[in-house]
Amino acid sequence: MSGLFSALGSLWTWLSTIFDPLCGPAGLFTVFGQNTMLACGDTGWGDELAGGLKVTIAVAVLTLPLGLVIGFFVALAQQSEEKSLRLAAGVFTTIFRGLPELLTLFIIYYGMQILLQSVLARFGYNGPIEINAFAAGMFALAIVFSAYCSEVLVSAFKAIPKGQYEAGDALGFHRVRTMRLIILPQLVRISLPNLGNLWMNLLKDTSYVSIIGLADIIRQTGIAVRATKAPFTFYSIACLFYLTLAVTSSIGLFYLDRWAKRAEVRR
Repeated sequence: MSGLFSALGSLWTWLSTIFDPLCGPAGLFTVFGQNTMLACGDTGWGDELAGGLKVTIAVAVLTLPLGLVIGFFVALAQQSEEKSLRLAAGVFTTIFRGLPELLTLFIIYYGMQILLQSVLARFGYNGPIEINAFAAGMFALAIVFSAYCSEVLVSAFKAIPKGQYEAGDALGFHRVRTMRLIILPQLVRISLPNLGNLWMNLLKDTSYVSIIGLADIIRQTGIAVRATKAPFTFYSIACLFYLTLAVTSSIGLFYLDRWAKRAEVRR
């Protein structure tokens, strides 16, 4: 089994190298950055910037589903008939919408280390504990994203007529089936524009992970600036990276919104 995972890892590395849009055989830095500071390899910073872009995309893409799932359950709790659940959900959203994202990141990154150290100390382990920066950054951003996401979903839930739930009951559907077949499709269609805005904010918020040591766009750009003393060049490239991600996301969200509203178009 370990041999299979090793082979898959090698295949992924080869594919990511071949199809790398920046430092691949036909990448932008490979073609246009030769003999410049943007060259790929030991002579330039192209590889480092390309790696930073991949880290940024990975953090954002992996944070999104986690944040959506947490936000969905928080939204359900906010509408629960159980007062304690509503109170807990309200406290959660108030705290993580009120705290700066950077402070939330610090609390989770360092707080998780302290928590694990105290737990493991009870079992006799007093050695150093280091939390994975990628996991901590992803979880912190997911928590913040979910707090805003829950508010969007609550508004979307309220926009769905109660008759839709009654229709599910009339058809003999269980609550879970009613939610999956009747409510969720409408929920996605109604909330998609606002969720798209949250995604755009998430792309920008990934820059905070550079503070805890992740080699994202901002961190790699900062290292290149300090080494080359060419801040305008590298910060301009960082701007282009984020703008490219934003434009690409906008195009994808446009077609996703169009797909979600295909039933209305047909009518």
